Amino acid sequence: MNKTYQKKHELWLSILFASFAINDETIKSRLYDFSQIAFRHMKWLGEQTLENGENYNYDRNMVLLKRNTVFEIIEALQDEIKAFHSFYPNNVLGERIKTDDIYLLEYLSEVLAKEENNGKITAFNMKRKWEDRDLEQAQIDALTLFLFDESYKEYELILIYAYMQARTKNILRFNVFQDLVDESHFHLKSFGNMMAKLGILALPRELHEMTYVVKDLDKFLVDGIAEEEAAKVMCKELSDAIKDEELSKFFDFINYQENYHIELMKKLL
Repeated sequence: MNKTYQKKHELWLSILFASFAINDETIKSRLYDFSQIAFRHMKWLGEQTLENGENYNYDRNMVLLKRNTVFEIIEALQDEIKAFHSFYPNNVLGERIKTDDIYLLEYLSEVLAKEENNGKITAFNMKRKWEDRDLEQAQIDALTLFLFDESYKEYELILIYAYMQARTKNILRFNVFQDLVDESHFHLKSFGNMMAKLGILALPRELHEMTYVVKDLDKFLVDGIAEEEAAKVMCKELSDAIKDEELSKFFDFINYQENYHIELMKKLL
Protein backbone atom coordinates (compact mmCIF):
# COMPACT_ATOMS: atom_id res chain seq x y z
CA MET A 1 0.00 0.00 0.00
CA ASN A 2 2.85 2.42 0.70
CA LYS A 3 4.08 2.02 -2.88
CA THR A 4 0.58 2.82 -4.13
CA TYR A 5 0.49 5.86 -1.85
CA GLN A 6 3.88 7.00 -3.13
CA LYS A 7 2.77 6.73 -6.76
CA LYS A 8 -0.40 8.71 -6.07
CA HIS A 9 1.67 11.35 -4.24
CA GLU A 10 3.87 11.67 -7.33
CA LEU A 11 0.86 11.82 -9.63
CA TRP A 12 -0.76 14.52 -7.49
CA LEU A 13 2.38 16.64 -7.84
CA SER A 14 2.64 15.97 -11.57
CA ILE A 15 -0.94 17.11 -12.22
CA LEU A 16 -0.58 20.06 -9.84
CA PHE A 17 2.62 21.38 -11.39
CA ALA A 18 1.30 20.79 -14.89
CA SER A 19 -1.55 23.13 -13.95
CA PHE A 20 0.99 25.73 -12.81
CA ALA A 21 3.08 25.38 -15.97
CA ILE A 22 0.30 25.73 -18.54
CA ASN A 23 -0.73 29.28 -19.42
CA ASP A 24 -4.18 28.57 -20.88
CA GLU A 25 -6.56 29.49 -18.04
CA THR A 26 -9.20 26.88 -18.91
CA ILE A 27 -6.77 23.96 -19.05
CA LYS A 28 -4.95 25.27 -15.99
CA SER A 29 -8.17 25.41 -13.98
CA ARG A 30 -9.33 21.93 -15.02
CA LEU A 31 -5.97 20.37 -14.22
CA TYR A 32 -5.92 22.03 -10.81
CA ASP A 33 -9.35 20.54 -10.08
CA PHE A 34 -8.04 17.11 -11.05
CA SER A 35 -5.01 17.63 -8.80
CA GLN A 36 -7.35 18.21 -5.87
CA ILE A 37 -9.12 14.96 -6.69
CA ALA A 38 -5.72 13.22 -6.74
CA PHE A 39 -4.96 14.67 -3.30
CA ARG A 40 -8.23 13.24 -1.98
CA HIS A 41 -7.16 9.88 -3.40
CA MET A 42 -3.98 10.23 -1.34
CA LYS A 43 -6.02 10.96 1.79
CA TRP A 44 -8.26 7.93 1.28
CA LEU A 45 -5.34 5.63 0.47
CA GLY A 46 -3.62 6.81 3.63
CA GLU A 47 -6.71 6.15 5.73
CA GLN A 48 -7.07 2.67 4.25
CA THR A 49 -3.42 1.91 4.88
CA LEU A 50 -3.79 2.83 8.56
CA GLU A 51 -7.01 0.81 8.86
CA ASN A 52 -5.06 -2.20 7.58
CA GLY A 53 -2.53 -1.75 10.40
CA GLU A 54 0.15 -0.55 7.98
CA ASN A 55 1.84 2.83 7.56
CA TYR A 56 2.81 5.16 4.74
CA ASN A 57 5.42 7.85 4.20
CA TYR A 58 6.09 10.77 1.90
CA ASP A 59 8.99 9.27 -0.02
CA ARG A 60 8.91 10.10 -3.70
CA ASN A 61 11.00 9.38 -6.78
CA MET A 62 10.18 11.86 -9.52
CA VAL A 63 11.33 14.76 -11.62
CA LEU A 64 9.25 17.70 -12.75
CA LEU A 65 7.77 17.47 -16.24
CA LYS A 66 9.86 20.25 -17.80
CA ARG A 67 8.50 20.36 -21.32
CA ASN A 68 8.40 22.99 -24.08
CA THR A 69 4.76 22.71 -25.16
CA VAL A 70 1.36 21.99 -23.64
CA PHE A 71 1.04 18.76 -25.65
CA GLU A 72 4.38 17.47 -24.36
CA ILE A 73 3.19 17.98 -20.79
CA ILE A 74 -0.21 16.40 -21.48
CA GLU A 75 1.31 13.35 -23.21
CA ALA A 76 3.74 12.81 -20.33
CA LEU A 77 0.84 13.05 -17.87
CA GLN A 78 -1.10 10.46 -19.86
CA ASP A 79 1.82 8.04 -19.64
CA GLU A 80 2.16 8.56 -15.89
CA ILE A 81 -1.55 8.03 -15.25
CA LYS A 82 -1.60 4.83 -17.31
CA ALA A 83 1.46 3.52 -15.48
CA PHE A 84 -0.40 3.95 -12.19
CA HIS A 85 -3.11 1.49 -13.22
CA SER A 86 -1.13 -1.52 -11.99
CA PHE A 87 -1.11 -0.03 -8.46
CA TYR A 88 -4.89 0.23 -8.03
CA PRO A 89 -6.11 -1.59 -4.90
CA ASN A 90 -8.65 -4.28 -5.72
CA ASN A 91 -11.57 -2.79 -3.79
CA VAL A 92 -14.22 -0.04 -3.92
CA LEU A 93 -11.61 2.69 -3.40
CA GLY A 94 -9.52 1.28 -6.22
CA GLU A 95 -12.54 1.40 -8.52
CA ARG A 96 -13.19 5.03 -7.56
CA ILE A 97 -9.58 6.03 -8.30
CA LYS A 98 -9.67 4.11 -11.55
CA THR A 99 -12.83 5.80 -12.85
CA ASP A 100 -11.54 9.24 -11.83
CA ASP A 101 -8.30 8.64 -13.71
CA ILE A 102 -10.14 7.32 -16.77
CA TYR A 103 -12.17 10.54 -16.86
CA LEU A 104 -8.97 12.59 -16.56
CA LEU A 105 -7.45 10.64 -19.45
CA GLU A 106 -10.53 11.39 -21.53
CA TYR A 107 -10.15 15.09 -20.79
CA LEU A 108 -6.46 15.02 -21.70
CA SER A 109 -7.34 13.36 -25.01
CA GLU A 110 -9.83 16.16 -25.71
CA VAL A 111 -7.09 18.74 -25.10
CA LEU A 112 -4.76 16.93 -27.50
CA ALA A 113 -7.47 16.79 -30.18
CA LYS A 114 -7.37 20.57 -30.66
CA GLU A 115 -4.14 21.90 -32.12
CA GLU A 116 -4.91 25.40 -30.86
CA ASN A 117 -4.35 24.10 -27.32
CA ASN A 118 -0.70 23.40 -28.02
CA GLY A 119 0.79 26.59 -26.65
CA LYS A 120 4.38 27.19 -25.57
CA ILE A 121 5.48 26.55 -22.00
CA THR A 122 7.38 29.46 -20.45
CA ALA A 123 7.36 28.25 -16.84
CA PHE A 124 10.93 26.94 -17.00
CA ASN A 125 12.67 29.57 -19.13
CA MET A 126 14.43 31.24 -16.14
CA LYS A 127 13.80 34.74 -17.55
CA ARG A 128 12.64 36.03 -14.16
CA LYS A 129 10.53 38.81 -15.61
CA TRP A 130 7.16 39.68 -14.08
CA GLU A 131 4.69 39.93 -16.95
CA ASP A 132 5.10 43.28 -18.74
CA ARG A 133 6.13 45.16 -15.59
CA ASP A 134 9.66 46.49 -15.28
CA LEU A 135 10.56 45.47 -11.72
CA GLU A 136 14.04 46.30 -10.49
CA GLN A 137 16.47 43.37 -10.19
CA ALA A 138 16.55 43.64 -6.39
CA GLN A 139 12.75 43.27 -6.33
CA ILE A 140 12.86 40.26 -8.64
CA ASP A 141 15.56 38.68 -6.47
CA ALA A 142 13.51 39.20 -3.30
CA LEU A 143 10.41 37.77 -4.98
CA THR A 144 12.37 34.75 -6.23
CA LEU A 145 13.74 33.87 -2.79
CA PHE A 146 10.34 34.34 -1.19
CA LEU A 147 8.59 32.07 -3.68
CA PHE A 148 11.11 29.24 -3.34
CA ASP A 149 10.98 29.40 0.46
CA GLU A 150 7.23 29.71 0.76
CA SER A 151 6.26 27.15 -1.91
CA TYR A 152 8.31 24.55 -0.01
CA LYS A 153 6.80 25.67 3.29
CA GLU A 154 3.23 25.33 2.00
CA TYR A 155 3.92 21.88 0.50
CA GLU A 156 5.47 20.85 3.79
CA LEU A 157 2.51 22.11 5.82
CA ILE A 158 -0.04 20.38 3.59
CA LEU A 159 1.66 17.04 4.15
CA ILE A 160 2.37 17.52 7.87
CA TYR A 161 -1.17 18.57 8.73
CA ALA A 162 -2.65 15.82 6.56
CA TYR A 163 -0.39 13.27 8.29
CA MET A 164 -1.53 14.41 11.75
CA GLN A 165 -5.18 14.71 10.69
CA ALA A 166 -5.21 11.06 9.59
CA ARG A 167 -4.04 10.01 13.06
CA THR A 168 -6.30 12.03 15.36
CA LYS A 169 -9.69 11.13 16.81
CA ASN A 170 -10.12 14.62 18.26
CA ILE A 171 -12.77 16.56 16.30
CA LEU A 172 -11.33 20.00 17.11
CA ARG A 173 -7.87 18.96 15.92
CA PHE A 174 -9.29 17.28 12.81
CA ASN A 175 -11.20 20.41 11.80
CA VAL A 176 -8.31 22.80 12.45
CA PHE A 177 -5.92 20.56 10.52
CA GLN A 178 -8.40 20.59 7.61
CA ASP A 179 -8.57 24.39 7.66
CA LEU A 180 -4.79 24.64 7.64
CA VAL A 181 -4.47 22.11 4.79
CA ASP A 182 -7.04 24.03 2.72
CA GLU A 183 -5.27 27.35 3.33
CA SER A 184 -1.89 25.88 2.39
CA HIS A 185 -3.35 24.46 -0.83
CA PHE A 186 -4.45 27.97 -1.79
CA HIS A 187 -1.06 29.46 -0.94
CA LEU A 188 0.84 26.75 -2.83
CA LYS A 189 -1.39 27.33 -5.87
CA SER A 190 -0.77 31.08 -5.69
CA PHE A 191 3.00 30.77 -5.31
CA GLY A 192 3.29 27.99 -7.92
CA ASN A 193 1.52 30.08 -10.52
CA MET A 194 3.71 33.07 -9.67
CA MET A 195 6.86 30.94 -10.05
CA ALA A 196 5.61 29.82 -13.47
CA LYS A 197 5.08 33.45 -14.52
CA LEU A 198 8.67 34.20 -13.57
CA GLY A 199 9.93 31.13 -15.46
CA ILE A 200 11.34 29.51 -12.29
CA LEU A 201 8.82 26.73 -11.63
CA ALA A 202 10.41 23.92 -9.62
CA LEU A 203 9.32 21.10 -7.33
CA PRO A 204 9.68 21.65 -3.58
CA ARG A 205 12.33 19.46 -2.02
CA GLU A 206 11.35 16.10 -0.55
CA LEU A 207 10.33 15.85 3.10
CA HIS A 208 12.35 13.80 5.56
CA GLU A 209 10.37 11.61 7.95
CA MET A 210 11.64 13.66 10.92
CA THR A 211 9.74 16.63 9.45
CA TYR A 212 6.25 15.14 9.44
CA VAL A 213 6.30 12.56 12.25
CA VAL A 214 5.42 15.00 15.03
CA LYS A 215 6.12 13.58 18.49
CA ASP A 216 5.53 16.78 20.48
CA LEU A 217 2.49 18.63 19.16
CA ASP A 218 2.84 21.56 21.57
CA LYS A 219 6.45 22.20 20.50
CA PHE A 220 5.46 21.84 16.84
CA LEU A 221 2.70 24.43 17.27
CA VAL A 222 4.88 26.89 19.18
CA ASP A 223 7.55 26.59 16.47
CA GLY A 224 4.85 26.86 13.80
CA ILE A 225 3.50 30.08 15.29
CA ALA A 226 7.03 31.50 15.22
CA GLU A 227 7.35 30.48 11.55
CA GLU A 228 4.04 32.15 10.71
CA GLU A 229 5.22 35.32 12.45
CA ALA A 230 8.41 35.21 10.37
CA ALA A 231 6.35 34.69 7.20
CA LYS A 232 4.29 37.76 8.11
CA VAL A 233 7.47 39.80 8.35
CA MET A 234 8.64 38.48 4.98
CA CYS A 235 5.29 39.34 3.37
CA LYS A 236 5.36 42.86 4.83
CA GLU A 237 8.94 43.43 3.70
CA LEU A 238 8.12 42.14 0.22
CA SER A 239 5.00 44.28 0.02
CA ASP A 240 7.02 47.36 0.96
CA ALA A 241 9.95 46.52 -1.33
CA ILE A 242 8.05 45.73 -4.53
CA LYS A 243 6.91 48.86 -6.30
CA ASP A 244 3.93 47.23 -7.96
CA GLU A 245 0.47 47.94 -6.59
CA GLU A 246 -1.03 44.58 -7.61
CA LEU A 247 1.79 42.53 -6.06
CA SER A 248 1.90 44.67 -2.92
CA LYS A 249 -1.82 44.16 -2.35
CA PHE A 250 -1.42 40.41 -2.87
CA PHE A 251 1.31 40.12 -0.23
CA ASP A 252 -0.68 42.24 2.20
CA PHE A 253 -3.57 39.83 1.60
CA ILE A 254 -1.33 36.81 2.36
CA ASN A 255 0.07 38.61 5.40
CA TYR A 256 -3.41 39.03 6.90
CA GLN A 257 -4.22 35.38 6.24
CA GLU A 258 -1.18 34.35 8.30
CA ASN A 259 -2.80 36.12 11.29
CA TYR A 260 -5.66 33.65 11.27
CA HIS A 261 -3.34 30.67 10.83
CA ILE A 262 -1.68 31.75 14.07
CA GLU A 263 -5.07 31.87 15.80
CA LEU A 264 -5.89 28.37 14.56
CA MET A 265 -2.65 27.03 15.99
CA LYS A 266 -3.27 28.85 19.28
CA LYS A 267 -6.67 27.12 19.38
CA LEU A 268 -4.88 23.76 19.15
CA LEU A 269 -2.54 24.76 21.96
